[in-house]
Amino acid sequence: MDWGMQNRLNGIITPNTNRCVMLAVDHGYFQGPTTGLERPAETVAPLLDHADALMLTRGVLRNGIDPGVRVPIVLRVSGGTSVLQDDLSNEDLTVSIEDAIRLNAAAMAISVFVGSSHEKETLSNLARLCDEGQEYGIPVLAVTAVGKEMVRDARYLGLACRIAAELGAQIVKTYYCDGFEKVVNGCPVPVVIAGGKKIEEREALKLAYNAVSDGATGVDMGRNIFQSKWPVPMIQAVRSIVQDGRTDAEAWDLLQSQMG
Repeated sequence: MDWGMQNRLNGIITPNTNRCVMLAVDHGYFQGPTTGLERPAETVAPLLDHADALMLTRGVLRNGIDPGVRVPIVLRVSGGTSVLQDDLSNEDLTVSIEDAIRLNAAAMAISVFVGSSHEKETLSNLARLCDEGQEYGIPVLAVTAVGKEMVRDARYLGLACRIAAELGAQIVKTYYCDGFEKVVNGCPVPVVIAGGKKIEEREALKLAYNAVSDGATGVDMGRNIFQSKWPVPMIQAVRSIVQDGRTDAEAWDLLQSQMG
C-alpha cells in the first residue's frame, strides 16, 4: 500500500490496537439541523480529545472546526438528497478530490445503497472515488446505507460490505446485526459499526462491546454520543470499550461515576 495511504489509515485506526473511535456529525447533509447539532462547533469541541477521527461535511469543517485540531478528518463527499425525498439512495458525489485535498482529508466517506433503485449509480460513484483516492493516497470509507425496504441482517450487510471492499474501499461502515461475525469474516477490510438512532446509554455501550467482540474495528457513533445528556462521559465510556478493552458493564460503571 502507498505510504501516504497507509499513513492516513494509521491516523484513523490506531496501529497498536487496530481499533478506532470515530465521531460522526455529518447528519445535517440530508437531515438539516439535527437535534444536538444545531451548532455543530459547540457540540464537537469538547468531544475531539476523545475521538480518533471526525466524520463531517466540508461546510461544517470550514465553518466550525478549528484548523489547529489534530484529529483526522473523514470527509463526507456524497449527497444530493434530503429527508423530504422518499428515496434517499439517489446520491451523487458532491465534493471534488481537489477540495478533499485542500481540506487535508484523512479519508473520504461515501454512501452506497445496495439493493436500491440507485444501486448501480452509488456503486459506480464508489468505484470512481476509489480511483481518485488511490491516485492521491486518500482512503475511502464506504457507508452501507440501508433504505426503508432493506433489511439489516447478516446476509444483506455482508453482501453490501463485501461489494464495497471489492470495489476498492479501504474501510466499510455498516450496522451491527445478529451473526455480525459473518459480516466481518466476509469483508477483507476493516469494518466499523454505525451507532444508528439514539438509544439508552446502557444499550449503546452494549452495542459497542458486542460489535468489537464480534470483530468490528471500532465504532462510528454520532447521535448516541452528542444526543446523550452526558456526551463527554459517554464518548469516554465508548472509548474505554473500543480502545481499552473494557466490557460494557465496566464502561457503564465508568459512565455512571461521571453522570453527576
